[in-house]
Amino acid sequence: MLTTPAKRPWWRARPFLLAAAAVGVLAIGFVGGLVGGAAAGRGNAGAVAGSCDAVEVTDRVLPTVVTVWASGAAGSGNGSGAILSTDGLVVTNDHVISSALTGSAVSGSLAVTLADGERLEAELVGRDPQTDLAVLRVKRDGTLPAIRFGASGEVRVGQPVVALGAPLGRSNTVTAGIVSALGRSVNLPTGDGGVTVITGAVQTDAAINPGNSGGALVDCAGALVGINTAITTVPDANGTGGGGSIGIGYAIPADTVRAITDDLIENGRVDHPSFGMETATLTPAVAAQFGVPPGLVVTSVVAGGSADAAGVQVGDLITRLGEQEPPTVVSLAYLTVRSAPGDSVSVTIVRDGTSTMTKKIELQPDPTK
Repeated sequence: MLTTPAKRPWWRARPFLLAAAAVGVLAIGFVGGLVGGAAAGRGNAGAVAGSCDAVEVTDRVLPTVVTVWASGAAGSGNGSGAILSTDGLVVTNDHVISSALTGSAVSGSLAVTLADGERLEAELVGRDPQTDLAVLRVKRDGTLPAIRFGASGEVRVGQPVVALGAPLGRSNTVTAGIVSALGRSVNLPTGDGGVTVITGAVQTDAAINPGNSGGALVDCAGALVGINTAITTVPDANGTGGGGSIGIGYAIPADTVRAITDDLIENGRVDHPSFGMETATLTPAVAAQFGVPPGLVVTSVVAGGSADAAGVQVGDLITRLGEQEPPTVVSLAYLTVRSAPGDSVSVTIVRDGTSTMTKKIELQPDPTK
């Protein structure tokens, strides 16, 4: 990555400040680890007394759900997936397959186990770490059952749902619950080691555990509500996550899944915009120690990228990003996911610790993709 150097950045005279800002990045990744895990229509036809007929839903949907296996130099693991087409396209979470990848290329092995126990080798069609989705392909000549998509706009809080997948490698596992909330934003670590935000997530109390990631969350008609992706766990005495489901799980909404997988199938990638800069969060507590506002310290700028074109420099302190004041690396990730190439974002910058200016960043496609 090419970067543009700063001329005597203001924070260079305060070396502990940049170190403290870097701690902010680790903290966000840590929280994302707790939430994300390595795991992790009105649609009420057939609902009885606030619950689905889980037997009927299972009979209909379970043949479309698979167990995904990934292995490589970084290790191995399993997750879940849902069959998108009769000719073998499968959606799963990007973090499920990350151990089989080096960069964006498959360096290890990928395989899928069907509900009937048949194991098939899989190839990567495309991946999108920013939405934590990936598409695989297995060869089966149009004979596979495919899941049916529901409409995200018809999902209601309180409606019953069923989760299907392979928690802890136990294929063909079914749990049931309700939609607990809608429109959640969940910050997660990506398979590439960065940070992203899942926006508009469906929250459910259906039991979701490590290994359920990439599996289906469906309504009582068997239509896809979302792809199970993350859980919240309770930190232990050391502040790290542990255990399994506590009844707070999150699924990427079906409309997002459809849009992203369509792009991956057609183009092998998704053209998200890029701010063209790397940043570290400067928390209010640390900022107060050095007499500067909280916000984002710009640690690198991609030459010719969006931030560079707007005149942002290494060492700038961004105190407002769009409507977020002060911004964090999570709010930057949120805007990246929610924006499209060509959108403009206003930023307020403190430079050299004294001068304040407002700039408008016009987002370009990510030049590294």
